[in-house]
Amino acid sequence: MTTTPIREIRTEVLPVPGAELTHDVRPAAPGSPDAPVLLLVGSPMGAAGFTTLAGFFPDRTVVTYDPRGVERSRRTDGAAQSTPGEHADDLARVLEAVGGGPADVFASSGGAVNALELVVRRPDLVRTLVAHEPPSLAVLPDRAEASAATRAVAEAYRRDGWAAGMAGFIRLVAHRGPVPADLGPVPDPAAFGLPAGDDGSRDDVLLAQNLLSCTHHEHDVDALRAAPTRVVLAVGAGSGGELAHRAGEGMAARLGTAPVVFPGGHDGFLGGEYGQTGEPEAFAAALRRVLDGAS
Repeated sequence: MTTTPIREIRTEVLPVPGAELTHDVRPAAPGSPDAPVLLLVGSPMGAAGFTTLAGFFPDRTVVTYDPRGVERSRRTDGAAQSTPGEHADDLARVLEAVGGGPADVFASSGGAVNALELVVRRPDLVRTLVAHEPPSLAVLPDRAEASAATRAVAEAYRRDGWAAGMAGFIRLVAHRGPVPADLGPVPDPAAFGLPAGDDGSRDDVLLAQNLLSCTHHEHDVDALRAAPTRVVLAVGAGSGGELAHRAGEGMAARLGTAPVVFPGGHDGFLGGEYGQTGEPEAFAAALRRVLDGAS
């Protein structure tokens, strides 16, 4: 599979309650067969993280966006935290702005949490959702321990700043297997190449705005089961045992389905964005097969 030359991207700003959302539209190549819009969603990852993946779908109109508070999407309400409900409503408004649904949605990490909530609220807008490794702690058997460890990350950030919070976050998401009752003190940020010091800010989009609200969101499993939307949980071949991978398996079990294994790890679709490289060509091929109806 190869990508095509870069398509002309149309960028629009959409005012919504509490924010101004920037989204990008890549039109399908002329002559492409009719197909639903493909929306690529992350959180707190913005549109830039899907540049490589979007290039593998020249025959689809591809929409990407920056979630509220991320990169080009400005919060206008001054709120310190974003919730999956807010993000789901934002996703609905973006889809309506680009022509409505039902669309196909690929959503990863926190974006998968938000897209699952979109299906709960607006199933009419989503034909197929591929939810890749949503970090939903409530579906884990060790949910109490995982919750405590996540809250410890947030506390490290509040107490000591970004580097301390990120060191704790990296350790937690890379941990394989059940989360122990005590992971120990936050690692030295220098061990992860993070800068020392504290600039005093406490508004980081991951550690302050989304970490706790995302991971502790309680999904309406009955509504997801009842929705006409085809919901596919996906996990990475290279991320077995990690928290988000286990949560993807747990969510699939709640829905009575089996997760689909995608190439790479949690970052499997990235092609160098944010300094991370997965297996984007193989990942895109797997995504296309699922969107075409393969299980």
